[in-house]
Amino acid sequence: MAKQNKKTESIGGMVYSTNPDFNFESSGFSEEESQEPAKQNLRIWLDRHKGGKVSTVIRDFVGKESDREDLAKKLKIACGVGGGAKEGIIILQGDVRTRLCKELDKLGYRYKLAGG
Repeated sequence: MAKQNKKTESIGGMVYSTNPDFNFESSGFSEEESQEPAKQNLRIWLDRHKGGKVSTVIRDFVGKESDREDLAKKLKIACGVGGGAKEGIIILQGDVRTRLCKELDKLGYRYKLAGG
């Protein structure tokens, strides 16, 4: 299945119209508002890749993509690792669950360790 742009999905897949009188109305597209940290229920997973490499994955963040990216940046700096935020998840390189939990406690987020 091919990856599709979220904006085109929300308008029924329309990308281009040949109708000269067409007026695009974005009535259905709006990002979900970010919940405050105490109401978030984050899940922290350890993901193992080929070659023995591991990464720490944070799922179930509710909110805007910009807020997710800001949180990813704070966590990367606090843990001293690389990573990023894409497709609704935050990925941190390596097994940094202990440092991550300490930082999420400081920021006031609720979380659970899940998976392997």
